[in-house]
Amino acid sequence: MNTYMDLWSLQPRHCDRRRALLKSAIGIATLGVIGAPLLGLPELSAAAALTKDMRDKLTPDQIIESMKQGNERFCTGKMAPHDYLAQKRATVAGQFPAAVILSCIDSRAPAEIILDAGIGDTFNARIAGNIANDDLLGSLEFACAVAGAKVVLVMGHTACGAIKGAIDGAQLGNLTGLLDKIKPAVKATHFEGERTSKNGEFVDAVARTNVQLTISAIRERSEVLAGLEKTAKIKIVGSMYRLAGGRVDFFT
Repeated sequence: MNTYMDLWSLQPRHCDRRRALLKSAIGIATLGVIGAPLLGLPELSAAAALTKDMRDKLTPDQIIESMKQGNERFCTGKMAPHDYLAQKRATVAGQFPAAVILSCIDSRAPAEIILDAGIGDTFNARIAGNIANDDLLGSLEFACAVAGAKVVLVMGHTACGAIKGAIDGAQLGNLTGLLDKIKPAVKATHFEGERTSKNGEFVDAVARTNVQLTISAIRERSEVLAGLEKTAKIKIVGSMYRLAGGRVDFFT
């Protein structure tokens, strides 16, 4: 476990504030498990980021719940204070993320901020339309089977440009092939109403279907991840981030 003497060099009159900040930092480092039994761990009094022991004691359900709580803090503007320098120093020698997030490259949907996470908390894979190609599947396998992450979270979002492009059949260099991987979601989406990219409700419905198909693809195309899920070592879940309001809706 890493400790930093400079954190303890503060004057006594700052003790209460220091403890509060450290607890907040650990809430971030564990992806925000506020009020959960995790806070009873003795390691939480000094760690600036997740240690292997702390991560290994978490269950997939605890990690998912902590991400939900982190998003709640984000939505309400009550995000915990981050000491990124302390988190950076604490993770130089190693990393023990609790989850891996597969999300879109959209600049308005940064997963770490949306979930109020810190350095070392999550692996993050981003690609337009949050699809799972071979390289990304390999990255997810590394995150879970090698590095020990316990949750795979696929995160789509509302008003997704890649989804709109797939609906419109847009063509542009290598992007054409990427959008072709999203088109099955367009066809598979049951929707009564205007099925065009100008209809925001249809776009969002396709985005949700796309998340579900991505989850199915992960299970079907990765024996490694499917095996870990079958033995309850990991959970693979989906989510949709609402640009308006900032809420993340989780689903299986």
